[in-house]
Amino acid sequence: MSSRLQNQVAWISGAASGMGEGIARLFAREGAAVALVDVQAAKGQVIAEQIRAAGGRAIFIECDVRSESAVRSSIEQTVREFGGLNSIVNCAGIVQVKLLHELDEADWDRLMDINVKSIFLSIKHGIAHLKKNPRSYVVNIGSIGSFISQGSTPAYIASKGAVLMLSKSIALDYAADGVRCNCVCPGITDTPMLREHLNATADPEATLRNRLRRVPMGVPLTPHDIARAALYFSCEDSAGVTGTSLVIDGGYLAAAEWEHPGKTRFMDPQ
Repeated sequence: MSSRLQNQVAWISGAASGMGEGIARLFAREGAAVALVDVQAAKGQVIAEQIRAAGGRAIFIECDVRSESAVRSSIEQTVREFGGLNSIVNCAGIVQVKLLHELDEADWDRLMDINVKSIFLSIKHGIAHLKKNPRSYVVNIGSIGSFISQGSTPAYIASKGAVLMLSKSIALDYAADGVRCNCVCPGITDTPMLREHLNATADPEATLRNRLRRVPMGVPLTPHDIARAALYFSCEDSAGVTGTSLVIDGGYLAAAEWEHPGKTRFMDPQ
């Protein structure tokens, strides 16, 4: 078994499901002690228990990432439990399927607080701990929506554009402290958040099939696909890489127009 994160400590938001869960599980397998930070207490506790049962080190911390006091407390608890902090992975996020004129101010504020403000808070209260290491890592989860728009999700698109640019700013401001910051930008990934978005349509499975016709590989990504990118950015495999983004989208952004032929080898089981 690989151990690229041996003796590291990672604070991971949004870790109770989807991409965050995939990242937490992979980081633990690679040797990191992981703090799973989320509001979904029941799910998060189960995942932490499963990681420990498999021989990993993990704790679950219930935390609303919109709250400065909660984020500060979760980071302090992580450091007390594991003795330090090497990596911050900001994966907490939500989507809203509403046009701008349909959004309440509270809708906008909630999404921006979870998707963007939470990154500010994690760095504000985590940077002093990250600076104590010769090398430390910040990974923020953006989206293909960091580069292009999609219908009926203006607040989400605005937030993911902000995540990408904030990642660049963090990389510049803390490079002298040995901190590297990068942004992972997933395409269509089979997560609970995607399913929630699809379920807002009349035929969720048909909607997914139609969207995947625009993806050259023809298949949705998995949380593990995204986790491997976060791992790359959270160890010295990516030495020298900071302030950039890694798009993982099955080829979605490669063409303005595309329709795959109906069958690709990526659809076959390995």
